[in-house]
Amino acid sequence: MPSYPFHTTREDVRIPLPDGTRLAARLWRPVHDEPVPAVLEYSSGRFTDRTAAEDARRHPWYAGHGYAAVRVDTRGHGNSDGLPGEPGGDQELADGVAVLDWLADRPWSSGRVGLLGVGAAGTTALLLAARAPDTVGAVVTACPEGGHRLGGALLAAGLHTRLTALIADAALPPDPRHVGDAWRAGWLARLESLDPPVDAWLTAGEATVPVPVPTFAIAGWGDPSCSFVLRLLATSPTARALLGLWPHGLPEDTLPETLRWWDHWLRDIDTGALAEPALRSWTGTRWTGEEAWPSPDVREIHYRLDGPLRTAGTASDDRYVLVRSPQHTGLNAGAYVQLGRPADRPPDQREEDGRSVCFDSHPLPEPVELLGIPTVRLRLRDDGPSAQITARLCAVGPDGTSALLTRGVLVATGPDAVVELAACAATVPAGHRLRLTLSSVYWPWVWPTPGAAGYALDPSRSALSLPTRHLAADVGAAPAAFAAPALPEPLDIHLTDPLTARPEHVTIHDIGRHEWRTELSPATDGTRTHPDGLVRDEHTVTAYRVLSDAPLSAQARTDHTVRLERPDAGWDVTVQTRTQLRCEAGHFLSLVQLRALEAGSVVFAREWRHRVPRDG
Repeated sequence: MPSYPFHTTREDVRIPLPDGTRLAARLWRPVHDEPVPAVLEYSSGRFTDRTAAEDARRHPWYAGHGYAAVRVDTRGHGNSDGLPGEPGGDQELADGVAVLDWLADRPWSSGRVGLLGVGAAGTTALLLAARAPDTVGAVVTACPEGGHRLGGALLAAGLHTRLTALIADAALPPDPRHVGDAWRAGWLARLESLDPPVDAWLTAGEATVPVPVPTFAIAGWGDPSCSFVLRLLATSPTARALLGLWPHGLPEDTLPETLRWWDHWLRDIDTGALAEPALRSWTGTRWTGEEAWPSPDVREIHYRLDGPLRTAGTASDDRYVLVRSPQHTGLNAGAYVQLGRPADRPPDQREEDGRSVCFDSHPLPEPVELLGIPTVRLRLRDDGPSAQITARLCAVGPDGTSALLTRGVLVATGPDAVVELAACAATVPAGHRLRLTLSSVYWPWVWPTPGAAGYALDPSRSALSLPTRHLAADVGAAPAAFAAPALPEPLDIHLTDPLTARPEHVTIHDIGRHEWRTELSPATDGTRTHPDGLVRDEHTVTAYRVLSDAPLSAQARTDHTVRLERPDAGWDVTVQTRTQLRCEAGHFLSLVQLRALEAGSVVFAREWRHRVPRDG
């Protein structure tokens, strides 16, 4: 254990709620008599197994620097009492407020509390701060998750996989080592209460998250949360953000920056946290700092699609360019949420470019540094149904390599369409060309529209707007530096990889059937044996299929199995979940199946079917 300013202790406690339910919590805090602020991480992630490795690194480190670091499982998850509810719903947030009050009232507490959250829990932290702004002094949110739509289109990438994982997390039992013989009755009650929120997920609009307290946001470029982070900066004078080339999660190298944030807001120590630029970001070649956002050093440059950017032309004298893509356009999109594996990043985009309409610039005479949210304004021919527009921005090298910079999707319902691309930061070298590509399909990121007619646009009334940063903006500024913290040794978890490990990402083209299939396997696959003897075995396969010219053939399926064992106690439970989604012209159809087994025998089985109108 590294040496920290304070010696620490760890204990497992149960936090009472007003209705008598008790939430399982793990508490690390300094060993002294002075009251200290608390940092709460409130999640459904099961701190005794699924999030144990991360918890055992960052929370003792916070405690060693003078904080009570608290990790709490939400109601009906892990070893907490009660029945699982809607993630981020009223019950979960009301419970969170009660936890905040409990923490503020402890004799070892100074009464000041910060919230920490990663992914979906990062969104919950912001929602919880909005419920209790007088209790929460500051928030650190890493890669907060948004809604299930992208520019009005329903996400296919990850939606059913996240839904499957959510159901599995809620269906797993308490651990008898922590709750005793009551585990089985609690497990069966959880299983009986489950109701997958398919209707709500498929009909929900774009997500909005309030930011009522000082917030420090961290994300990696390429994560879906980056655009939200920039909007946060634009609306909150006390917000700060750090965007680098990290995968989804909370990078360990940024923990000292979060500590500076907590010290400023929870301990009134002048750490210089607010003197830092509003945005520190990696542009592909170096770290830069923006004193405010929007930044005065970033200006928009407009490229008309019939001038600086040009396509190869049309097949007729019509001024409109037809965009009509095969249904497998998007197979080289990469992962929607990048977890740091090689197959997560989108490969060379030349195949995708060939399935799209491309508008290319001349070779750039000097480098172009992008920072912000690009937009594409299109004038469409108003003679058909709504159009699903996918715009990708690529940098094309002298050798023809096409590297994806950013992309965006929009369901357009009229002739004037504005497609907002995801926030990005990149330096395009001199001699490269900018390429804007347009397609009418982006599977399996978003569900295809019922028809395959595509859309037509007028290049003379269409343009790409790029947020371009002045190349000399940070001349003389000190480069950003991040000192890696001395964290506790990793938890001694033994990982056994599957004997027949699946590829991370494989695509199969069945030429005879005109069918394209993609299979993904996550990094969580394998068997993990924890120091206390718990064995968690997990296997997941996500599959997508579509026929080249049949948008209604699109289907998605995830199979997910989690087995928990304590061999010394003879405890052995398994939860198997499967989620399938497909579409009709007017509806989405889902099938969710769940089986729970104890010692190999089925103790619970149920399936849910939903038929949800496409228009919500």
